[in-house]
Amino acid sequence: MSVTTASSSRAAPAYTGAMIFIDPPYWPAHGTMFSHLISDTSVSELHDFATANGVSRRAFDLDHYDVPQRLYEKLLAAGATPISGKDLARTLVASGLRIRAKYRVKSVGSVLEMRWRALLPDQPKLGADLLARWSEPHRHYHSPTHLLAVLEALDQLTGRTVPRPVALAAWFHDAVYNGTAADEENSAVLAQACLEAVVSVDEAGEVARLVRLTAAHAPEAADDAGHLLCDADLAVLGGSPGAYSRYLVSVRQEYAHVPADDFVKGRAAVLRRLLALEPLFHTPRGRNLWDAQARVNLAQELAQLSQK
Repeated sequence: MSVTTASSSRAAPAYTGAMIFIDPPYWPAHGTMFSHLISDTSVSELHDFATANGVSRRAFDLDHYDVPQRLYEKLLAAGATPISGKDLARTLVASGLRIRAKYRVKSVGSVLEMRWRALLPDQPKLGADLLARWSEPHRHYHSPTHLLAVLEALDQLTGRTVPRPVALAAWFHDAVYNGTAADEENSAVLAQACLEAVVSVDEAGEVARLVRLTAAHAPEAADDAGHLLCDADLAVLGGSPGAYSRYLVSVRQEYAHVPADDFVKGRAAVLRRLLALEPLFHTPRGRNLWDAQARVNLAQELAQLSQK
């Protein structure tokens, strides 16, 4: 994103929320030039600013908006701070909101395809079918990005020696997602039906059992495989403030059909349940990696919801 520095002689912006930054319209596409619009603090506030100023949500690309040249002056007047493309890129990285290239849609799919081939190389169709499920258009959080994050969290917990039933359970744990209480059970049933002809009956049953654990994230004390899967699934809770902000935005998008008051009530109940889990993370490695930050993130979110 290296471009020339924008002029700094403009009046101070009137916008008083999170800092919003924009680089000059330098990037050609669709017969015009485009700028990038970012926040250094909050994806949610970036969305609010963009929406209030006529930037289509379709222009959002995971961590920034691509905005046409015709909106540049309007966004400056509304409070966006002009900076160079190079400084904008640095600001986004420093904010913790930057999405790494492998987590972008096309890259995620390629990475997951490679992982599936390593897991069950003789079952390409099953892998493709699962990836299609994870890529359904109504998913915002329970998407291929979440699947990859869970698989990478399992790598962190095990030093890349993930037991195959646990890895398969990660692939199936949200394979059915409709935002209902039946999703985990339906995903478990799907896992057993798909795998009984591929792996042993015992392994297929173990995968289904593990998938069911993700409904409550409360495995038995001696359930090492369950500990791994549940910790990996909840690793997002222990992310950096920027990563947690992205998580909250994507969760709200999945429940966009739910009125604000009902969402706040339901979300607060989820947060209280998570904070009451003892332990929240079951493996020593998971506690070391994510527990402290997760409790901070959950408590702060709950406090913010209580003010709404």
